[in-house]
Amino acid sequence: MMKNNSDALQAGDFSLSISLRLKQLRNDMGLSLDKAATLTGVSKAMLGQIERQESSPTIATLWKIATGLNASFSSFIAANAQSEFDVNHGFIHDPNMQVKTLFPFDVNKGFEVFEITLTHFHEQRSTAHQSGVTEHIHCIEGRLTLRQGDESKTITAGEQYLIKADQVHGYKDESGETRFINIIHYPVL
Repeated sequence: MMKNNSDALQAGDFSLSISLRLKQLRNDMGLSLDKAATLTGVSKAMLGQIERQESSPTIATLWKIATGLNASFSSFIAANAQSEFDVNHGFIHDPNMQVKTLFPFDVNKGFEVFEITLTHFHEQRSTAHQSGVTEHIHCIEGRLTLRQGDESKTITAGEQYLIKADQVHGYKDESGETRFINIIHYPVL
């Protein structure tokens, strides 16, 4: 639920950013909605609603779209950012997961950086990203269980872990509220 007009504007800006980026990628790749649905695992109807700004995707759906179209996650939420220094642009809130873009994707460096907060023992699962993608996790507060494939590892504040994100992976809040930094490295986009 929106708290004030700036929250509504921000949500509208994100819907527009996501819509424009999705349309641009489909255009650049010459993809129909059908083909984009096949590549992303997101239904044609949902993709159409996102493009028309009739629906805002969840974080999980946005990850599926970005992965399926070989795009960075932050390119969808930072499309209106004026410069690489606009670090406060790019904040998404799902009920139990908040994602703040600290550094949007930089094609020359091949990475993007997020601050993620999970609450209420939420578990977020992600489909496999492109081959060779890694996620460098640093837990700031709380207790976080990380999964990659069939393996899991629990870390606490001050600890780090490297996820091979080209396989099914996920994060679970084990303390009621967990905050962590996620640096996603893309070897080739």
